[in-house]
Amino acid sequence: MAPVTSLTASVHQRLATALSATLPEAPADPLLRRSDRADFQANGILALAKKAKANPRELATQVVAKVESGVAADLIKEIEVSGPGFLNITLTDAAITRNLAERYADEARLGVPLAEHPGTTVIDYAQPNVAKEMHVGHLRSAVIGDAVVQILEFTGENVVRRHHIGDWGTQFGMLIQYLLEHPHELDHKADGEDTAVSGEEAMSNLNRLYKASRALFDSDEEFKTRARRRVVDLQAGEPETLALWQRFVDESKIYFYSVFEKLDMEIRDPDIVGESGYNDMLDETCRLLEESGVAVRSEGALCVFFDDIKGPDGNPVPLIVQKSDGGYGYAATDLSAIRDRVFHQKANTLLYVVDARQSLHFKMVFETARRAGWLNDDVKAHQLAFGTVLGKDGKPFKTREGETVRLEDLLDEAVQRATAVVREKAGKVGLAEQEIVENGRYVGIGAVKYADLSTSAVRDYKFDLDQMVSLNGDTSVYLQYAYARIQSILRKAGETRPAAHPELELAPAERALGLHLDQFGETIAEVAEGYEPHKLAAYLFKLATLLTTFYDQCHVLSPDNAPEVVENRLFLIDLTARTLHRGMALLGIRTPERL
Repeated sequence: MAPVTSLTASVHQRLATALSATLPEAPADPLLRRSDRADFQANGILALAKKAKANPRELATQVVAKVESGVAADLIKEIEVSGPGFLNITLTDAAITRNLAERYADEARLGVPLAEHPGTTVIDYAQPNVAKEMHVGHLRSAVIGDAVVQILEFTGENVVRRHHIGDWGTQFGMLIQYLLEHPHELDHKADGEDTAVSGEEAMSNLNRLYKASRALFDSDEEFKTRARRRVVDLQAGEPETLALWQRFVDESKIYFYSVFEKLDMEIRDPDIVGESGYNDMLDETCRLLEESGVAVRSEGALCVFFDDIKGPDGNPVPLIVQKSDGGYGYAATDLSAIRDRVFHQKANTLLYVVDARQSLHFKMVFETARRAGWLNDDVKAHQLAFGTVLGKDGKPFKTREGETVRLEDLLDEAVQRATAVVREKAGKVGLAEQEIVENGRYVGIGAVKYADLSTSAVRDYKFDLDQMVSLNGDTSVYLQYAYARIQSILRKAGETRPAAHPELELAPAERALGLHLDQFGETIAEVAEGYEPHKLAAYLFKLATLLTTFYDQCHVLSPDNAPEVVENRLFLIDLTARTLHRGMALLGIRTPERL
């Protein structure tokens, strides 16, 4: 279906045409916005009158005359001059209903247009480390990144997902050497037979092996020497060493996938390109930077210096691309990844969903890539920096023992709390045990995601499960319940089907709901442009609150309603449900049919 022109765009066009007819030599931006005094208010005439040295109220009156003499009766019910030259615009009820009917007919996209000029975005998110447990610090990159992927893909952008996992480095020498000397530590056998292993078992094996190898590394100098030699073998690509390294990667993936499955996220194997994936490019990256003069040798290390980045002593702080001993750090890998993403993936935009505490590193990496010509006006890189997850006390989220919170423990507890809430309500809607368990998972994981996504990414936020699973306030449960309540009403309607009736006069609560539904496409465009999922969460929460007001003021299935009123109100709430469902899906959150 063709995209639906929003009411905002339609009114803007009518006003712009009238402005151009009144002041042909001036830019015609009416500066239209939603208003509490009418449906819309146009504020642009004051600035235009100042430039044209005209009386703004007189100019506004002329614009109104142009609008009223044009073909606007199907759209604009009333337009009046207010104050020194503002325009208050009220739409016809029929225009609102017809617009919503077009959106309703487009079940897949709800009339939301695709981006006019889509490009290719490579998004780097959800970056766990091989042989290490995922903790609460991994939550935000995964949740924010997944939501941005869904939103960008919905707008038509070609999105290349990249999970830049930590799968390389000196610690693997220790792990591989230990496994070489204790070859059955990662075996999964029961009664002599190979068995499938769960993510929890895989992580348990890795934890046990890591602790044992670390203890030996710290206590046995001969083992430490052998482990360091093993790092050299790994970097040289020695086959047996690489095969053992691959076992760690494979074991870790079992664990990663189990955690991402709990998060209700799709992680695809081809999208995992860790640090090791750029090894073959590191030498060339360094050579290109040095030959171009972007990087220089300083005390044996290959460095990039910046005039505006200095340490506490006032001396420049360089980006070290290659260490004095010939080893490579994160900078070389990240710069090689940029080359790959720009020249092989043909990206227009590189997006990194990474902790704000790494902002200085990425500032230096991006500037280095710009100096090298890998980034330019046509290819941009952006760090979508995020803040810290805090406990109820406002401090970084830790266990009572002061340890980092395991991500699996956090998710399991959220599901347990949510299941208890669902079970408490289950009797009223007749949920079977299987539905209680399934909905408990959707509500729990949705609660965790929404708490994160409803906060601006750069801000810290408090992790409070009691609030997250509450039916009251700005929570995913409130939105999920709004959706389920609509489904209940639609089921009770029986044979009566939703249908738009543009001939009907709309009540104030119906108008407010309809005008907000019309803004869904514009909200998606704004969210995609700024990588700001919290604005979509805010839109959906307002939609649910407007729905609550609608219920208070407009009975849907009342026997006192004429049949066409019932059909029109069913149409309004069904479109609201579809919008909630689509919007929540873009945030990675499910909407159960019954709660």
